Amino acid sequence: MMDTKKRANNAAAGETAGSALDEKRIANKLAIVGVAGNVALSAFKLFAGIFGNSAAMVSDAVHSLSDVFATAIAFLGVRISQRDADESHPYGHERFECLASMALGLILAATGAGIGFASIQSIATGAYQHATAPGWLALSAAVVSIVAKEGMFWYTRHWARAMNSDAFMADAWHHRSDALSSVGALAGIGGAMLGWGVCDPLASIVICLIIFKVAFEVLRDAVDKVTDTPCAPTFELEVRDCILAQDGVMRIDALRTRKFGNKVYVDAEIAVDGQLRLVDAHAIAERAHDAVEQGFPTVKHIMIHENPA
Repeated sequence: MMDTKKRANNAAAGETAGSALDEKRIANKLAIVGVAGNVALSAFKLFAGIFGNSAAMVSDAVHSLSDVFATAIAFLGVRISQRDADESHPYGHERFECLASMALGLILAATGAGIGFASIQSIATGAYQHATAPGWLALSAAVVSIVAKEGMFWYTRHWARAMNSDAFMADAWHHRSDALSSVGALAGIGGAMLGWGVCDPLASIVICLIIFKVAFEVLRDAVDKVTDTPCAPTFELEVRDCILAQDGVMRIDALRTRKFGNKVYVDAEIAVDGQLRLVDAHAIAERAHDAVEQGFPTVKHIMIHENPA
């Protein structure tokens, strides 16, 4: 049985995310872009919502402000997950990224709940009927927000994939949910400007539902990765084929996988010729072990046990 660790080597735009130094630099860039961009965008949308008389835009500004905390949490989770194994965490720190993703999901859900409650209250009390119609400032802010947040989504997703980072991928979808909420705000503001005042709070309810959907998906993915959920059948089949391709492996008696943050653990039992010497059987298992860890960068560790055939 062997225990060899191997970090992934992923390249993106000429930068190697596999090295810890590069991952830290990329994480720093994403944090700066996320925090600075969202602070500026939140301030602009809040100003436009207040002076442009749009509740939907104020709600959208609150959503953007929550992205500041989301990016900070994602950054913290990634940095902790990059630490080497120690006495307190002998298997590594990858699951801290999952905890960061859970926190992001909860922030999203809380943000959506607050926006939804305020919107339903406005419709139930008829407060929207007495509100001043939104102006062009609010409409312009919605357009700016859609373009900016969609750009931040693609940028963050690109590097999240390069780093194989769940936390930053969750942060990317947080940006996308903000872009979608701005589309809802744009529709609501446009309707209210045409004289349908109820469109503004209705748009906020749509924003709320979009946020809830994203929060659910983020939380579900994070929970899967901290509860030893197996990998997809296609991934397990590829690992099985890789092991069977090694000389001396007669069959696979058992194969199990489990997610560990953004990494994977594999346990396998292989059958080899029962007449072989122990050192020869071990060499077969070692070849299978190395083939899997070298061929599948996400595999943090594979444990192989040899059974006599």
